[in-house]
Amino acid sequence: MSFGAARHVGLAAALVVWAASPAAAVDISPHRALYNLTLEMAKTSSGVAGASGGMYYEWGETCDGWTVQQRFRLRLVYSEEGSIDINSTLVTWESKDGLRYRFNERRLRNGDVEDDIHGEAHLDGKNKGGVAEFEKPERKTLKLAAGVLFPTAHTLFLIERAQAGDQFVSRKVFDGAALENAGQITAVIGPVLKPNPKAPKPLDNPLLQHPSWRVSLAFFPANADTTDADTPDYELSMRLLDNGVSQDMSLDYGDYVLRAKLDDIEALPKPSC
Repeated sequence: MSFGAARHVGLAAALVVWAASPAAAVDISPHRALYNLTLEMAKTSSGVAGASGGMYYEWGETCDGWTVQQRFRLRLVYSEEGSIDINSTLVTWESKDGLRYRFNERRLRNGDVEDDIHGEAHLDGKNKGGVAEFEKPERKTLKLAAGVLFPTAHTLFLIERAQAGDQFVSRKVFDGAALENAGQITAVIGPVLKPNPKAPKPLDNPLLQHPSWRVSLAFFPANADTTDADTPDYELSMRLLDNGVSQDMSLDYGDYVLRAKLDDIEALPKPSC
């Protein structure tokens, strides 16, 4: 979801609860979804005149972990500088206990490789620190502080806190999207929203007939405590369902805002373990 422009992958930031019994609190529906990307708003000073693209997102489940596959393409059109094509491919695996994480991401800008990131990370236990080891773009080891979450653990943590009625939560999250440590993500959670049984296609899909919350996330860099902590790298707003599906997403980079509209969604099988 993240994930400025180099981290558009943060849309999916986006999405193993950090609790004693996560499976009892959150029941995730493995799924694949297609989103249409458009320009929602742009400041005149940004020079952005248009945007179009799409995102394929797949959240799968294995007996011991969660898998994410994402393909993302975006064309930004500038009023005086022509257009820029951004493409990315992301593949991750995260253990269900939230302690292990592998990440692979490749980003292209106008056909040229801009980032090629590969590595893995682990935590020494619940609420304990750990280590992240990058193999690409260079070999680098980072120490992760106690309390850091990986991306899927963070998404399920948000659902759990929403179910509990919390309105504001903030956690450090390591996603491996850049050669840096965990960043701070703050979340504002709205009241629970009931599903609409008369929604038009494709919103009438059973996967979407679940309670949800409007969630606004602000992503701060790893060094936010030494910079202007009031200014996030970007902000992500979405309707987050209790089964892990995301709807009605918008990504705010300050100068312009992208909208991700859900075009299609289908369920994936759960493993027989």
